[in-house]
Amino acid sequence: MQFFNLTDKDLPKPVQPQFILDVEQEELFITAGLQDRVVQVYEGLVYMDFSKDIMEAQGHGRYEWIDPSRAPPLWLAYLSDPSDSGRFHSNVRQRFDAGDKEVLDAMKTFADYTDQARVSLEAGDAGKLAELMNMNFDLRRKIYGDAAVGQKNLQMVEIARLHGSAVKFCGSGGAVVGLCSDQNNLVQMKRQLQEEGFVVCDIIPYTSTPTGNNGTDLLPGNTADSHGNDNH
Repeated sequence: MQFFNLTDKDLPKPVQPQFILDVEQEELFITAGLQDRVVQVYEGLVYMDFSKDIMEAQGHGRYEWIDPSRAPPLWLAYLSDPSDSGRFHSNVRQRFDAGDKEVLDAMKTFADYTDQARVSLEAGDAGKLAELMNMNFDLRRKIYGDAAVGQKNLQMVEIARLHGSAVKFCGSGGAVVGLCSDQNNLVQMKRQLQEEGFVVCDIIPYTSTPTGNNGTDLLPGNTADSHGNDNH
């Protein structure tokens, strides 16, 4: 946008993610999802609601920036060789388009987990958030199957759970995000993941925050006056 001298007034922030996705899919023929585009635009910690009625009424989802300081300490692990992230083709998208009840019900459950996770963040309930993270991965594994999830991805999850850490995918695979409340277990888990060839690091939140009414709905208690520059 800077290259073309455009601002958020020319292309409002809530519209930008869909515009980016359309370009990637229609011009570059890249298979992608809307969630990543939303995070790229808003940055930081973002609640996303893609409910059909909202999408149809607004032409875009409902995106709310959440203060990253509300999140408990999280860790990230990923494959040192991304090519080994599991290449088995999944038919979940085709099943969704065909109205498969199991897949449709799963997507509604994922959305409910997201709503509950937001409440947990607001309440500072790390235990409930950890429970939801594990439930999210378990449902994903059930719907997609182990072949699509990938053996290396499963190994990361199994090692994390062996040490009492909650864990889920960050996206479609190749990386996982986790929450471990026991520091000793966290150290041992990191060591084992590294010994198995995975890369592990702590997540340090990006602290830049929204300014004014730029299309991001601030949660109660967050005012535009209290924040710095633009907003993951």
